[in-house]
Amino acid sequence: MYYCLGGKRVENRFPQTYEVIELCLLAGKIMLQCGGETYRVEDTMTRIAATFGIPQSHSYVTPTGIIFSIDGTEPAKFIRISERTTDLYKVTLVNGVSRKLSSGELTAEQALNRLKEIQDADFTFPIYQQIIAASISSGCFLMMFLGQWSDFIPAVIAGGLGFVCFVYIHQILKVRFFSEFVASLVIGLIAFLFVKIGVGTQLDKIIIGSVMPLVPGLLITNAVRDLMAGHLVSGLSKGADAFLTACAIGTGIAVVVAFY
Repeated sequence: MYYCLGGKRVENRFPQTYEVIELCLLAGKIMLQCGGETYRVEDTMTRIAATFGIPQSHSYVTPTGIIFSIDGTEPAKFIRISERTTDLYKVTLVNGVSRKLSSGELTAEQALNRLKEIQDADFTFPIYQQIIAASISSGCFLMMFLGQWSDFIPAVIAGGLGFVCFVYIHQILKVRFFSEFVASLVIGLIAFLFVKIGVGTQLDKIIIGSVMPLVPGLLITNAVRDLMAGHLVSGLSKGADAFLTACAIGTGIAVVVAFY
């Protein structure tokens, strides 16, 4: 069985339609789980299907699931997305696999194996590096918001300890938004303590700088981009997710400020 690729007659080494669907769904699943935009996920799945001579494919992507179908051949298949994180390196790798498929550098079987390797791989930085990065960025955000150098160290400590609480509470207790609430509460308490003992001076700047590593920036960006691309369901759901996360962060700080 053959198909046309770049004007050339190429042997189709992956003729089974259900296997093409599996390849497309795996690529979409990895991208969606790792923070890819909805329109990028749909475009990648469509391009992979078109590579194997299936131009009439349809996909419907939401933050919690993917529906993919091919006209007149196979029933629509659904895959559930239960956990989402931020790993843009995996999104880049999947895009690379898609491009190599389109150019004929990879066979379908090689691409499927490569996607399985990407799915199982762990490219996240060690926890201690994430904590160090969150601490330093908290101090840098403090200065960006016109804080004083005397508050740099308090912001670094508050941001680091708050991020520690966020990471470990999220691992232990699988309750959405609770880890953000506790982390912001800890940040507020530490910032208040530093100001109380005279180590810090500007409470608001310390708090603002320290909570920035918790702010769902990628989620907000993807929500806006999905809305602009016409994916209203995904855009609104991601926007609601980001709004609730921001509310959890704000509630933790508000509790401290209320007592303060």
